[in-house]
Amino acid sequence: MIWGSRWISLLAQDSRGLLRSPDDGVRRREYQNFKAKGGAYTRENFFGKYAELKELVANMSDDDIWRLNRGGHDARKVFNAYAAAVAHKDQPTVILAKTVKGYGMGRAGEGQNISHQQKKLDDARAEGVPRSLQHPVSTTTSRTCRITGRGGQRGTRIPARAAQVARWIPAAAAHSRAEAAGAGSRGVRALLESSGDREISTTMALVRILSILVKDRNIGPHIVPIVPDEARTFGMEGMFRQIGIYSSMGQLYTPQDADQLLYYREDKKGQILEEGINEGGAMCSWIAAGTSYSNHGVAMVPFYIYYSMFGFQRPSATSAGRRATCSRAAS
Repeated sequence: MIWGSRWISLLAQDSRGLLRSPDDGVRRREYQNFKAKGGAYTRENFFGKYAELKELVANMSDDDIWRLNRGGHDARKVFNAYAAAVAHKDQPTVILAKTVKGYGMGRAGEGQNISHQQKKLDDARAEGVPRSLQHPVSTTTSRTCRITGRGGQRGTRIPARAAQVARWIPAAAAHSRAEAAGAGSRGVRALLESSGDREISTTMALVRILSILVKDRNIGPHIVPIVPDEARTFGMEGMFRQIGIYSSMGQLYTPQDADQLLYYREDKKGQILEEGINEGGAMCSWIAAGTSYSNHGVAMVPFYIYYSMFGFQRPSATSAGRRATCSRAAS
């Protein structure tokens, strides 16, 4: 997918095969300029290399030349390439696609290295985006679509549409009520002191901290322990009896350890999220609890608890990286 479909007629007229020539080392380095510097530059520096090619585009305007598309941005070519790849059997398929940096940004950054630093567009550049994509959006419409404030004509279109669909653009609103830890914080403070001759593991210390916090009447209901495996691995079985394992349907079965004091107790009001071997689900729970202050007006304190080996071994590399960030945030 090197050239887009707008090149078809030119390729058909190129009797010498100059546009298909593999000897394009110079052109390859110039491809970015051919979009960034416009049609006139492309006429002279790309087609102008050969008299035959320049003659091919003699009847084309500079804008027509600039609009000659690359294969990687041609929806039909992309679809057909992948359809062919899926249909081809018994051999791997490689798809080569040529694309443009900052595609669709027009003068605001298409084909330019500055496209990575663009944060906001002024009116002229914003109006150029639909033009570069050849979308029939009027200048007036493109300006009213931009939110530049809640007042005035320019800031009314989207709020009016939002009112029609009874929703607004998602936003993080800090409207929850903070609670002091009270007695819980005093109990945790004791764990920061020396344990003397007795050594305790970090896992044991964490479970003790959680046990103290969930007992606190202020902050306790806001603690969300999340375990993407088996809570007993961390010595958390004492909390089964204390706050229970959450189940939307309650305890529907007799657990194997029902005859033990610290049995696997599930409850509709349970607080521990025992996700099983489901790191993806556990991460979703962590995100839901961490954003509850904004979405529901209730501040929650999630703890994502796992052993490093299993926490990083099972999920994909991307999810593992996110989990590393989340574990540091929780700690």
